[in-house]
Formats: sequence, C-alpha cells, structure tokens
Amino acid sequence: MSANLRFDIAAHIATITLDRPEKLNAMTPDMAEALVAAVSTCNTSNDVRVVIVTGAGEKAFSAGSDISTLDAYETPWDFRNRQDYCDALRACRKPVIAAVNGYALGGGLETAMACDIRIASANARFAAPEIKLGWIGGGGMAVGLSHSIGMSNAALMLYTGEMIDAERAAAWGLVSEVTAPESLLPRAREIAGQIAARAPIAAETAKLNLRAAHQMPYEKAIEYERDLQAICFGTADAAEGRAAFAERRAPVFRRR
Repeated sequence: MSANLRFDIAAHIATITLDRPEKLNAMTPDMAEALVAAVSTCNTSNDVRVVIVTGAGEKAFSAGSDISTLDAYETPWDFRNRQDYCDALRACRKPVIAAVNGYALGGGLETAMACDIRIASANARFAAPEIKLGWIGGGGMAVGLSHSIGMSNAALMLYTGEMIDAERAAAWGLVSEVTAPESLLPRAREIAGQIAARAPIAAETAKLNLRAAHQMPYEKAIEYERDLQAICFGTADAAEGRAAFAERRAPVFRRR
C-alpha cells in the first residue's frame, strides 16, 4: 500500500481515502498501484459489501493524476498502457460510493464517475480541465460525462475545461445529493450501511444489471436481467429473505 492512500474495512464497508491533501490528493503511480490493490482486496473479500472512495481534507477529492509524474513515461505508448486507477474502480464488483469533498478535477472527476453513486459536499467543484493543458481525459471522461449529464452539458465541460459547482452538478445529474461538508462522510456511511444490510449477491448482480441496461439493446437487457434474477433467486440469501418475510423478522444475509 502507499503512504498516501488509506484503506480500512469496518462493518462490511471498505473505505479508500486518497491521502495527499497538500497536493489536492493528486494521484501518483504509487497511489494508483495501491488503489488497484485495494480494489482487488474488495473484490475477493466476503467481508466487504460496499466501498466508499473519498479524499483527505476539505479542499479536494482529487485533482487527478499528478502532472509532475507524467514525463516519467518514456513514450506516449507507455503512458497509454499505464495502470489506470479508474479502470480498477470500474472493475470493482461491489457497489462503490464517491464522497466528493472539494475539487474533483481531471482524473479526480473520472475517479468519481467510475463509482456507482456520487454525493458531494457543498464546496465540491468539478471540471475536465485537460483541454487547457493541450490534451483530453483518458480515464473515461467523455463516456462518463455523456452518460451522466447529457451530450450538451458534457460538451460544455469538455470543450471549455471550466468548473461547475456542486449545485449545478446535482441539477445536471452528475451527483445524487449535496450535503454540508461536515455531513458528507456520515451521509456516505449511512448509504453504505443501507447497501451493506442488503443481500450482497443481489447488490452485486444489481450492479451488473445496471451496467447492462446502459450497454445492451433493450430486449437483450431485459433478458439478461431475468437471468440475473434467476441466479439471485437460487441463492441461500434469497431463501433467507423469503423466510424472514414469512416470519416477520429482519433477514440475516451471508453472501451465500
């Protein structure tokens, strides 16, 4: 793990904290490697049911990749094939919540969009500023923005590189909620706790189903949904859910 990335697990909730506040939590290759390892642990651990990603301090969620490290790549091809932290988050099988505090810029915005649910502090600011430096995002910027906020709003952000505030991000659908700064992590943990209390396999298949709904033709997506439903229905947790309903008690799910 990196000294600039904290990772802990409690009550079935894994928390990944980008911990480089003096540099606006800008990502280094070392941090990216640590994040990839943390996500791998989340994927394989039965103790993890939901993941929260946030940044240390109140100034920034993340300013993206540390620009001072980019010249370390010998060729553009090496840069293109670098280990990408957004790819790792998109590959996480567990539901992921981004708790966005302060700036989410460039790769930081891509990091947030790689998560399933985004909530923001009132002081959050979002931008795709790469165009100001002569390039464009490469961690899913255009596809993430166009799916989240529509083509016109995405074009406005991509072509100008200018920031939007949390209120506009919520109005456009980039984030689900805006909270007071001091309420951000408690609210993220509240949502995470609700998800962690649900049947874990059902939550993971719901994530697969949601992505399929975006990517598959309409009828195929419905067919896939029914296949996933059948898989869930055959689990021990589904049997426990039916038994708990009949017995009027809270279910105890075990990811089985």
